[in-house]
Amino acid sequence: MILTKFPLLLGAVMLAMMGSSVMAATSRPLRCLMYLTGQHPVAPQIDQLDHITHVALAFMSPSIFNDPLNQEWPLFTTVDDVRPRFPKHTKVLIGIGGWGDTIGFSVAALNDETRTLFAENVAKMVEATGADGIDIDWEYPGGNGEDYKKIPNSDKQWEITAYPLLLQALRAALGPEKIISAAVPGLERDMLAFTRETVPRIMRQVDFLNVMTYDMMNRRDTVTKHHTGVELSLKAVDAYVAAGAAPQKLNLGFAFTVKYFKTEQDACAQLSPVGCPTVEMEDPITGADLGSSGAFSWHDDVPKHLRGSFERALTQGVYDDEQGGYYYWDPTEALWWTFDTPDAIKQKFPKLLEKRRLGGVFAWGLGEDAPDYEHLAALNQGLAMLKGEDTDERDEL
Repeated sequence: MILTKFPLLLGAVMLAMMGSSVMAATSRPLRCLMYLTGQHPVAPQIDQLDHITHVALAFMSPSIFNDPLNQEWPLFTTVDDVRPRFPKHTKVLIGIGGWGDTIGFSVAALNDETRTLFAENVAKMVEATGADGIDIDWEYPGGNGEDYKKIPNSDKQWEITAYPLLLQALRAALGPEKIISAAVPGLERDMLAFTRETVPRIMRQVDFLNVMTYDMMNRRDTVTKHHTGVELSLKAVDAYVAAGAAPQKLNLGFAFTVKYFKTEQDACAQLSPVGCPTVEMEDPITGADLGSSGAFSWHDDVPKHLRGSFERALTQGVYDDEQGGYYYWDPTEALWWTFDTPDAIKQKFPKLLEKRRLGGVFAWGLGEDAPDYEHLAALNQGLAMLKGEDTDERDEL
């Protein structure tokens, strides 16, 4: 009697286990961090922000934390002003640094004494502002930052070992309850400080990393590619995991911005638009911008001389199913356009978030998507799907 019923019982148990496994795969907590920037300090109605778990106010300069006498923490807004604009569960972080603002980090990381001073001042700032933690935007420790032509990477090699030591000092000063996150490069060529030796040490100090899987085409490139492409994003995520980061502690980056690049006219007319040569976009001696590329957010006015070409990009652009990215090459202006549409954003959830079991997402930045917030809506729909919530967009994902 028992033996004849055992297969049925076993089958019922297996079905129950499979059901709970499916639920665990779809219904799981996911982070969603939004940068709120001084350039575009606006946000939609609070009912559109329910998925946002963290907001990072960008930025405070790292240099102010190297002054032993400093007691002022200048920022474009205050934590008290920001909290009511977001759901009660949203944690408010202070972003420190940003693209090009790196000298303060280098000074801070120099030795034990400077690291301690920096960290203790950061802790004072967090207490004074009432923030829930910090986001460290030392984006290119070890080199390849904005000044890479003026200061060679060899002069910054020491930063590779100093970077995790600075994070360690910050954790010691802030304690275990405060949040520490860090924005990190999306291009493997820029991951100089993120090696198999350093990443495990870094991950012990941070709650999560914000992997900048955007700006993956920039003026240092010589051929066209997707600046937020799926294939390049997978490579970025896999590089951090291979170096020792748990996927659940990685946030995938989204850019609410548009990028364009000037290309070679004749060559691109004869080749595939993806991978065709660009014109020279930065000074080979100084690294200065030569004006052959640019970017703007959805909140910005489109530059007058680009309006016609951008309109064609919106209406005639296509999605690259192979490498994963929306693009348009304008044969009239020889311009390469690369950006995420709402549909392109939604495709990243099964192709990246679900495939690699990542812990969340982040975007630069919330106000950059104003006034329509169409890209934020796509992000919300993708998060709802992965959380197992009901959504009208499920079939489209």
